[in-house]
Amino acid sequence: MSVHVKLPTVLRPFAGGVERVEIDVPGEPTVGAVFAALEAEHPALRRRLTDDQGALRRHVNVFLGNDNIRDLNALDTTLSDGDELLILPSVAGG
Repeated sequence: MSVHVKLPTVLRPFAGGVERVEIDVPGEPTVGAVFAALEAEHPALRRRLTDDQGALRRHVNVFLGNDNIRDLNALDTTLSDGDELLILPSVAGG
């Protein structure tokens, strides 16, 4: 099963400069499995997306379609073949 992950400009240097990554999900197709595969393929993303316990960092928002995965089942959200995840880190400033 394949899922696409769209990365914002700020994270692209940690994934070889690409805007979109296609991840083949082994096993159960969840957001957590996609993140594990993404971080294995691009280790520099690990500390920017998840904490030491593997939980999604507070400032990272992930959308499946129009839905924030925090409003669904978070990292346990089930995915379908061809789904696209959009990662948006929160931006502070003013």
